[in-house]
Amino acid sequence: MLFLELALIRWLGANVIHLSYFSNFVLLGSFLGIGAGFLISRKSWSIWPASMPLLSILVVGVLWFPVTIERTGSDVIYFTSLEASGPPAWLALPIIFAMVAVVLAGPAEVVGRCFGKLPPLTAYRYDLIGSLLGISAFTALSFLHAPSVAWGFVAFILYLILASPSRRLVTCAWALMLVGKLLQETLAPGVSWSPYYKVATKEVDVAGSNLLLIGVNGVPHQLMAPAKWKLEQGEGIYRTPYLRLPGNPLDDVLIIGAGSGSDVAIALSKQARHVDAVDIDPQILRIGMEQNPDRPYADKRVKMHTNDGRAFLESTDRKYDLILFALPDSLTLVSGASQIRLESFLFTQEALASVREHLKPHGAFAMYNYYRERWLIDRLAGTAATAFGHTPCVDTFDDAQAVITIGMTAADQRCETTWTPDSRHSAIAPATDNSPFLYFKGGSFPALYTITLLAVLLTSLVAVRTLGGPLRDMRPYADLFFIGAAFLLLSTKNVATFALLFGTTWFVNALVFAGVLVIVLAAVETTRKFRTPSLPVVYAGIAASLALAWVIRPEWLLPLPFAPRLLAASLLAFLPIYLANVAFSKRFQSSSDSQSAFAVNLLGAIVGGCLEYAALVTGYNNLLIVTGLLYLAAFLLMPKTAARSG
Repeated sequence: MLFLELALIRWLGANVIHLSYFSNFVLLGSFLGIGAGFLISRKSWSIWPASMPLLSILVVGVLWFPVTIERTGSDVIYFTSLEASGPPAWLALPIIFAMVAVVLAGPAEVVGRCFGKLPPLTAYRYDLIGSLLGISAFTALSFLHAPSVAWGFVAFILYLILASPSRRLVTCAWALMLVGKLLQETLAPGVSWSPYYKVATKEVDVAGSNLLLIGVNGVPHQLMAPAKWKLEQGEGIYRTPYLRLPGNPLDDVLIIGAGSGSDVAIALSKQARHVDAVDIDPQILRIGMEQNPDRPYADKRVKMHTNDGRAFLESTDRKYDLILFALPDSLTLVSGASQIRLESFLFTQEALASVREHLKPHGAFAMYNYYRERWLIDRLAGTAATAFGHTPCVDTFDDAQAVITIGMTAADQRCETTWTPDSRHSAIAPATDNSPFLYFKGGSFPALYTITLLAVLLTSLVAVRTLGGPLRDMRPYADLFFIGAAFLLLSTKNVATFALLFGTTWFVNALVFAGVLVIVLAAVETTRKFRTPSLPVVYAGIAASLALAWVIRPEWLLPLPFAPRLLAASLLAFLPIYLANVAFSKRFQSSSDSQSAFAVNLLGAIVGGCLEYAALVTGYNNLLIVTGLLYLAAFLLMPKTAARSG
């Protein structure tokens, strides 16, 4: 189940253009499908035989009929092509949500029937071990940059193992369609996979020059061109930082968002003596190494770093003459967090303060991009002004592009246009490590999210009522519902914390998920083998651990060396998870209907996934308060017999 869930999140985000900005809805669809599958497992009929055919139809349909989720507007900025088209999100998202739910319901039903035959904690234990194997397999494929056909082949083998002998031939037939279509995608010219994106390269003619266009997840991302072409024929953003810093010696330069190397080549052409080139995507770096005509990564003055930009900043002691954020925008979210993009923690108030600390006495900082909206330019310029204590230079081109340049002192920059905030946008606060939502204007909750989340909740309610019968029959497990919601929120908060402390890389994300599963398994084993405190005592421990995590802010841990930072972060993150799952295990162990109990818990996770969007208003640290209230509700709804026996 977990392998299929992760593969669908990744693959659909790569092929349904702009869905990578809404991958949480695929996650919520997976939760609904798994919960529905557990409810179906109590019935005489089965949805399992339909799962493989529907998966094949979903994959073939997406590849045959490309879908673009149209996302324009100024309340939340999405970095795509400047012009977007396609069906509206309110139409495309529900279809994908429903298809994912039905596909995942199949294997969930098989697991649910096993739950009905085994003691609850024994079944849950095997489920967790299987989940660890699933995430390990997906992580290994990510490490190997495996193409989509490898994911499809693994899924086919698992379906084949689980299929009854009478259906194995049919399973193979559907798998032939699935794997064949994914093989066609894999063998398409210029297509490769990184741990983040489906990368596609093609040669294009631009003003008579033959250049390489790099697209990710179906959207143009980088145009690789010689430095001379970029400076003379390309956009003005590339030469502007150097015009604003005429006296900068460029002895040491840091470029974050180095990508395929064009910005590095430009810095070298300006006589930079040492360049640290940082990019989070190893595949795009490899393309730059192999195909950039200037061969910047082969230059002895350049040192490559495959890392998250903020994580690199926090880990280096080097001081720079120039730090450049060279179009570091992503087209995907950190898995498990609905609003954190790969670069979210790079543009916060604290991040730019860290930039200033890493500059030499007369150093400078610059960033440029296609910012789409004037309010975003004002937010970034205001953040820079706050960090450096004076106003930056702001150069705009074609109203969508901008360069923000600022020296350690006003004397270190030569502005043609000094930033003057638009009176309509001057009140927009900088993004912070607690609320790293740079591209969310604020002021009101996005209408798209409100409508979609209400639709998710309504669909889930209808599915539960249809498959599970009257809701009053599930009343004994109401506390497990709130435990599921709280656990999802807690996991989301930990994903955000570890992304800040150690980077938004795929590897950090995989370790967090694997760590959560290991801690949950440890809680199950503790409950199975040892006498644990009563449930009221365990809930008191949960409250205390959440309070501790709320008081100790993640940003306080950033200055610590790696080892103590990891120890402190793990203790704060995993202690409440461990205690919460001891509470869940004790309740689950005593359930008379483990299939219904587990389904209710999973459906509670859907509510938790919807509540995650509250971070846009509360910030991530205050999600712990919401989590605490959910655990309080679980405690109050706990059956009295469970409280006494626990």
